[in-house]
Amino acid sequence: MQKRLVAYFSAGGVTARTAKLLSEVAGADLYEIRPETLYTAADLDWTNRKSRSTVEMNDPASRPALAETPRVEGYDVIFLGFPIWWGVAPTILQSFLESADFSGKILVPFATSGGSGFGSRTLDRLRGSCSKTALWKQGKLLNGVTRQKLAEWVESLGL
Repeated sequence: MQKRLVAYFSAGGVTARTAKLLSEVAGADLYEIRPETLYTAADLDWTNRKSRSTVEMNDPASRPALAETPRVEGYDVIFLGFPIWWGVAPTILQSFLESADFSGKILVPFATSGGSGFGSRTLDRLRGSCSKTALWKQGKLLNGVTRQKLAEWVESLGL
């Protein structure tokens, strides 16, 4: 059986709840991707052009520092969760993907969003920050998903 990990970033708690439920359903360990400096409410104010999140998302080179180096060795499948910011994954996901070796691993992205969809730009950006030998599965938006729907989705992946 493949060893699984649910690695997630959550600024407001929505993605964290989905990630915890997914880890139970998928029989996976849980890992929170945390920034070195936690985001405050002011940092997350997307209406403020000078807020931390807006500045990071407008800078393609932005790579927020992580609180710790991720340890992904020993895992075969990694579910990668995040909120959608400005139509894509937050740049801290690129920090995460560039901080460990994902060679040969299966990566399954999932997201939560208050309005934006899970567009192709999201996967394009994430793939560019990761080992070329990682195998990416199709991403899925998991807003308000039930345990049953999560189980069906995990089963449909054929892992």
